[in-house]
Amino acid sequence: MVMCSQQGLPSGFQLLPAIDLRGGAVVRLQEGDFGRETVYGTDPTGVARRFAAAGATWIHVVDLDGAREGRPRQTAAVGRIVEAVGERVACEVAGGLRDEDAVAAALDAGALRAVVGTAALRDTDFAERLVVRFGTSRIAVALDVRDGLAMGDGWVAGSAGVPVEDALERLSGCGVGTFVVTAIARDGLLAGPDLELLGRVVSLGRGEIVASAGISSAADVAAVRHLGCAGAIVGRAIYEGRLDLAEALAAARG
Repeated sequence: MVMCSQQGLPSGFQLLPAIDLRGGAVVRLQEGDFGRETVYGTDPTGVARRFAAAGATWIHVVDLDGAREGRPRQTAAVGRIVEAVGERVACEVAGGLRDEDAVAAALDAGALRAVVGTAALRDTDFAERLVVRFGTSRIAVALDVRDGLAMGDGWVAGSAGVPVEDALERLSGCGVGTFVVTAIARDGLLAGPDLELLGRVVSLGRGEIVASAGISSAADVAAVRHLGCAGAIVGRAIYEGRLDLAEALAAARG
């Protein structure tokens, strides 16, 4: 049974299997590099159904085309994924959500939470407006970290960054309560999570931290849970059979 908080979201530490969309296919990138892409299938709704059947209560959906172009490109696909899993699974959507209309469209498509990144890093007032309009529980901010800096602009090399501690301080002060923290150097590499980074941001006490990047085993899931993270996103390890989703969900439950 899925336990829910007063905001209607599944409560407790959550495991979020990821569906990264590009050109209608389910893919994974390495370190956010579009030139290092692996395609895992062309049926995102089928993948979502398998995740739901395994017991997932969240799915993390990323519009990679949207992240690259700066505007949503996979809204229809997101709607089909949400419809496929129904009320059994909460979906959060990320990628290209850089204005209020884009966020509203993602939520209207059935996503329970929208994850914004670049626009929130550039303009904390934007993040505050989203929280006021949609509620704290429905908005998260992605902090994609390289060398201690939170990056935007689809992780393009040379982009300016903000010290992750400063970003957390400013955005939590605007009412943001959930942060998806990705160690870019570990993304898609199955090298284990960046526990030092995650421990550092958790210790600041500035919101719930969802760990992303590098998680490849049930032990990794348990490690980020013990650090005090609120959840963990897992992708490539599941697709390549290195991590059984049911086993990972059991580790998430402790």
